[in-house]
Amino acid sequence: MKNIVIASPHSLHDQLEIELGVTFTVTRIKSREALTAEYLKALNPSYVFFPHWSWIIPDEILTDFQCVIFHMTDLPYGRGGSPLQNLIVRGKKATVISAIKCVKELDAGPIYLKMPLTLDGTAKEILDRASTVIQQMIFKIVEGCGELKDQLGDVVSFKRRVSDDGDLSHLETTNQIYDYIRMLDADNYPCAFIEIDNFRLEFTSAKHVGETVEAVVKFHRRDK
Repeated sequence: MKNIVIASPHSLHDQLEIELGVTFTVTRIKSREALTAEYLKALNPSYVFFPHWSWIIPDEILTDFQCVIFHMTDLPYGRGGSPLQNLIVRGKKATVISAIKCVKELDAGPIYLKMPLTLDGTAKEILDRASTVIQQMIFKIVEGCGELKDQLGDVVSFKRRVSDDGDLSHLETTNQIYDYIRMLDADNYPCAFIEIDNFRLEFTSAKHVGETVEAVVKFHRRDK
């Protein structure tokens, strides 16, 4: 069995690890501290896959191992942070996941392959679908189906969004409100919100009902 590493701290990828383990010898790395060149040398993996990794990968690892990251845009369009949210606020209904060789420059490596992904539903639903697509891509790459090709086209960069960008108070349409709520509706994401007087209202589970949007709301007392 081929030996691969999956680097992701997120429970979202627990099932990915299990499914890949049927075909490959899989080692899971869940923390920045565990991702060391010494550990990887001992494992000697064919590939190190990063389905969702928020930390800088040491240069030595990039040099000595085949590192593959997955980015939720049609690169070189959408290099940078928060691709899911940046796509939705731009009105995109679908995208592709790009599997690229990881290099020092952010999201700039050559591409193994791309596969389509719809952007319907909540962030959690989209990420779950993305995990399934990533699993298919990993099989293809390990089996030698992905031929590295340079990125072509104009570079469009995304700025990483922060929690304050989830503020609903400046929006003008119910479609915008729906999109803002759903694109942040996943584990470990800061919810869309409005602040009024002493409270912060956080919204999840948005749905269209006629011309309106219904959602679950939680009231949190704001710190004085």
